[in-house]
Amino acid sequence: MSGMTFTIEAFHFHVLPMRTRFPFKYGIASMSALPHLFVTADLVVDGEPVQGLASEGLPPKWFTKDPDTLFEVDLAEMLAVIQNASRIGRLAGEKGTSFFAWWRNLYAEQESWSQVRSVPSLLANLGVSLIERSVLDGLCKALGQPLHAVLRTDALKIDLGSVREELRGMRITDVIAAEPLSRVHARHTIGLGDALTAADGSLDDGLPFTLEESIRAYGLRYFKIKVCGKLDADLPRLRDISRILTLNCPDGFHSTLDGNEQFYDLASFCEFHEALRADPALEPLFRSILLIEQPLHRSKALTEEVRSGPGMIIDESDGSLKDLPLALDLGYRGTSHKNCKGIVKGLANAALLNKRGTSIPGGPILSGEDLAGMGPVAMLQDLSMAALLGITHLERNGHHYFRGLSMYPQEIQEAALQAHAGFYHRHAEGFPTLRIGQGVLDTGTLNAAPFGCGMEIDASRFEPLNDWIKRGGMNEL
Repeated sequence: MSGMTFTIEAFHFHVLPMRTRFPFKYGIASMSALPHLFVTADLVVDGEPVQGLASEGLPPKWFTKDPDTLFEVDLAEMLAVIQNASRIGRLAGEKGTSFFAWWRNLYAEQESWSQVRSVPSLLANLGVSLIERSVLDGLCKALGQPLHAVLRTDALKIDLGSVREELRGMRITDVIAAEPLSRVHARHTIGLGDALTAADGSLDDGLPFTLEESIRAYGLRYFKIKVCGKLDADLPRLRDISRILTLNCPDGFHSTLDGNEQFYDLASFCEFHEALRADPALEPLFRSILLIEQPLHRSKALTEEVRSGPGMIIDESDGSLKDLPLALDLGYRGTSHKNCKGIVKGLANAALLNKRGTSIPGGPILSGEDLAGMGPVAMLQDLSMAALLGITHLERNGHHYFRGLSMYPQEIQEAALQAHAGFYHRHAEGFPTLRIGQGVLDTGTLNAAPFGCGMEIDASRFEPLNDWIKRGGMNEL
């Protein structure tokens, strides 16, 4: 297939406020509510109008981890980078362009803008990613093909060598799976404040609440465990988690440890890590650990070698295209993929790990993480990317911290159940929630849909972003 050209007429922003079932505590933040932002792209593709859609929940204290700022300030910064990216993207798409030429302009201009204003690259690229996803969704719809199939052609004109010189000669087909995974393991998040057993409390809303209940309900075998970095708090909690996982997963389990940027030097993390490893009660847990995610604060993570420490990946430190090569040079084994960090960037990261594979001690790692991702748009787009990248287990926590799709209008709930019957099922109380069986998600319908979602969702039925801001929506969270 030859390349396709398109123009961009407008981007539109709408908000659906969401509240969690119970607080999600991670790092320095405890999330109980957030705005879910929808971005609609009005495109003209080969002379025909089409709309693309993307969405993202905007969580506190992840894109910028400053304990001294209010969430309202952080949220305003998030919205500013997204709106600036939309301005750049619209101008870059005024005349007919290919996707990759348009993306390269968007990324470069957003980077220049952010450097002048000292905006962290992780935050700046949230804007790039949302605008990029909305356009990709529209292009997949125009072609009538899922993203995996589109990437196997040259329709998007993606040139990995011009993203990173080291990738010269590599093609997208060298990076993505021959066929997207139809089944992936849900890696269950154990947040810092999550209830482990009934002794920790209960929640009567029809969904699993404690760790034990979740294992029984979903057949979980993969877990992401968050630590706060303080031995007196982490050690007894990890002992409880190790005991619960051992008892409730008799056929074995796998885990990842999330350091939440709690350490400011490698030595203090290694001391913490060795103290945990020395505890006999944690032996089953440490035997299960697949990777350790970003224990060092982003201000320090890429300043010293980590070869002497346990196998680690970066997450929050993976803000720009420069970061993963530096991290690998310092001894990290890889990074996480989240759609909020970018689609082309994610493909370039996967290509780099593929290229350097045998030179990385222990082998490269591309993990799948999320930000309490919610369907029926953001989570499904994220999973479709993970499936085509061949990521076999991913952190999924939106279904745990939110009550399925119950916050959506009834017609959207019904459309999700119809379009993705293997992925969602109807809860006894009527709303759609994830169908997780034996710890596994069925991604078949996501892989067949244009960029994961494949539903016609009119985001204009939600509140326009500017109206939400003017009436003080930020203060309601």
